[in-house]
Order: sequence, then structure tokens, then C-alpha cells
Amino acid sequence: MTFKQLMALLVLGALWGGSYLLIRVAVPAFGPIGLMAARVSIAAVLLWVGFRITGRRADGLAANWKRILVIGATNSAIPFTLIAMAEVHVSASLAAVVGATVPLFGVLVGALWLRQPVGARRAAGLVLGVAGVAMLVGWGPGALTRDTMVSLGALLLSSASYGFSGVFAKHKLSHIPSASIALGQQLGAAAWLIIPALFNPPALPIAVNALWAVAALAALCTSLAFLIFFYLVSEVGAVRAQTVTYLIPVFGMAWGAIFLNEPITGGMVAGFSVILASVLLVNGVTLSVAGFRATRTP
Repeated sequence: MTFKQLMALLVLGALWGGSYLLIRVAVPAFGPIGLMAARVSIAAVLLWVGFRITGRRADGLAANWKRILVIGATNSAIPFTLIAMAEVHVSASLAAVVGATVPLFGVLVGALWLRQPVGARRAAGLVLGVAGVAMLVGWGPGALTRDTMVSLGALLLSSASYGFSGVFAKHKLSHIPSASIALGQQLGAAAWLIIPALFNPPALPIAVNALWAVAALAALCTSLAFLIFFYLVSEVGAVRAQTVTYLIPVFGMAWGAIFLNEPITGGMVAGFSVILASVLLVNGVTLSVAGFRATRTP
């Protein structure tokens, strides 16, 4: 990677890691469904404006509207809402760490849906990932109440939804330009969330910090972040762009500690380390010390 590309990767990790902080700030005021309806609707409008300014066409959306609805649900509406529901009860830092399990679910979906072979190395990585989650549950911050356990379950379901959407997009939407998918999935998510949000209005008046949080969540952590992500995909390829997965929990923990005074416990660090090791195993990543670079084997 060039310096410019590396900086883009770091900014993307910071933005997506920061989304957990902003959700934690805004969800008490808006509620999970209302917050995410606002997030995806504003993001869709901003992306559409970007298309108009640049003269770009959203090719393929109308002809593939059913698939767009699926990706809108599984890559935005469902996981966004589950994460927001969880962050009513757990810290932004812990939610970000659990989010590191997304690649593990991607492998599981590929094995179950596409009959992709798992192999001994990936199987070991999956088992290690389960151990990492168990460490988070046992050594995480706060007491293991019923609400906490339900929230952790919601976070894992959100990771499973992301894992499914990645496989689905790769095999069902690969013929559509990635920028069009970014716009389409926000439109699809809005279609799923707007009506339920009307029946779950936010409590008035809404605090100013919550309004700023939802604006930043939509503009920075959704619209801008997707533009950076697709820039990286075009410049360095999808595999290297997806290494942002390793940065998101680090930034998520850092932002939670800095701005919300959330504790970073030894259990969180240990759990994340084990989950990260499992993700590297599952994805066949080995480190070349001599060349200071990561390589990915099939």
C-alpha cells in the first residue's frame, strides 16, 4: 500500500470504529429503530446527492431491486438495529470487539450455503473464535445480567447478518458497480426501517448531542466511509480493503475510552486478541517478517 492508501485504511477504521461510540450516544434519545432509520435515510440522500454532483448513474438497481432489498436488510437494517439494541445495555467498546467476529460468520455462511471446504486450519480458527467470545462473556466489563447476555446475542446475530451479506453480495450482486450497491443498500435499508420507525418515534425534546451523533453517523460513518471503502477496493483490491476489520475494534475501544470513559479490561483485550488470531487463521493470513507484509492464502 502507498502512504495515501494506508491513511485511507486508517481513516476508514477510525470512522467505522467511531460508529459504535455515536450509536451509544444517540440510541437513548432515538431508540434503536428510529436511530437506524435516520442513519440510513440521511446516508441514502447524501449518496444520491453525490451521484448527482458527479454525474454517475446508479446502474443495476431497478433490475435487481429484490436483491437490493436483501442486501439492504442484511448489511444495514438488521445488523445496525441489533447493534443499537445491544448498546442500550453494553458499552460501545465491547460491541466493537464482538464485531470482529464478522469474518468468522462469513466462513460459516460460505461453508453452509456454498459448500466451501473448511479444512483443519479454518476449523481451528472457528473454534478459537468461539473461545474468544467466551472470554469476552466471562471477563468482560460489568455483570452478566440477562440484558447483557441478550445484548451479546444480538451482537453475534449482527455479525452473522454481516457475514451472510458479504457472501450474498459477492455471488448475487458482483455485476453491479460497488458504488451503486452502496446507494442501493441504504435505500433498501430505509425501505425496511422507515415504517417501523413511525411507530417508534423518539422522545422529545431530543438532546443536541444526540442530533450531532446521528448526523455524524450518517454523513461520516456511513456515506463517507463507504466512499473510502470503495476507493480502497478499486485501488488495492477487496482482500486488502477488508483488513479494516482488524482496525475497527481497536478504534472502537479507543474512542469509547477517550470520549465515554469506558473501561478497557484485560478480558476485552484478551478476547479481542484471541478473536483476531482466529480471524487470521480462518482467512489463511500469514505474516512475512522479512517483508513486513501480510499475505493471504486460499
